[in-house]
Amino acid sequence: MKYSEALDLMHEYVKVESLRRHMYAVEAIMRGYARSLNENEEQWAIAGVLHDFDYERFPTLTDHPFRGAEILTARNVDHEIIEAILGHANHTNVARNTTLAKYLFASDEIAGFINACAILRPSKILDLEASSVMKKLKDKAFARNVSREEIYQGVEELGIDLRDHISFAINAMKNGAERLNLLP
Repeated sequence: MKYSEALDLMHEYVKVESLRRHMYAVEAIMRGYARSLNENEEQWAIAGVLHDFDYERFPTLTDHPFRGAEILTARNVDHEIIEAILGHANHTNVARNTTLAKYLFASDEIAGFINACAILRPSKILDLEASSVMKKLKDKAFARNVSREEIYQGVEELGIDLRDHISFAINAMKNGAERLNLLP
C-alpha cells in the first residue's frame, strides 16, 4: 500500500475531523522518528495515519483494531504495519516486537495529550514547550481520557527519556501544524 492509498482509506472510514487530526498527528510523529532512525518513512507514516482508521465504525474493544486489521489484511497491507496497529492497543495483547510497533504505541497517546495542551494556548503549538506538557501530565483532571500509564509505558518500552520524547513529538507536530489545526 502506498501512502496515498492509506490516506484515501482513512478518509473513506473516518469522517470526524478531530479523529482525522489525531491520526495526522501520530503520522507526523512517526515520520519524524522514521527520519531520525533512518527507517522507512512511508511505512511509518502509513502506520500512523491508519492506526485508528476503523475506530469510528468499530469503537468497541472487541472490534478495534481487530476489524481494521482484517480490512488491511484483505488489502495486502504489509504485515509489519498490521502488527504495529494491533499492538498500539494494549487490550489486544499483541506484543510490540518491532521498532515500528514500539514507536507507534509511544506516539499515540502523547499526540493526543500534546494536542490537548496546544489547543488551549493562544499561540497553539508554536511556542509549546515540553516543560508545559510535563506539568499538565501531573494534572489528572486535564485531558483525563488520555492514558498517562500508556504514555509512560511507551517511553519505557523504547528506553527513552519522557521529556525528550515530548520535545520530539512537539517538534514533529509543529511540522504539520496547519494540517493539525494547531496554528493561531
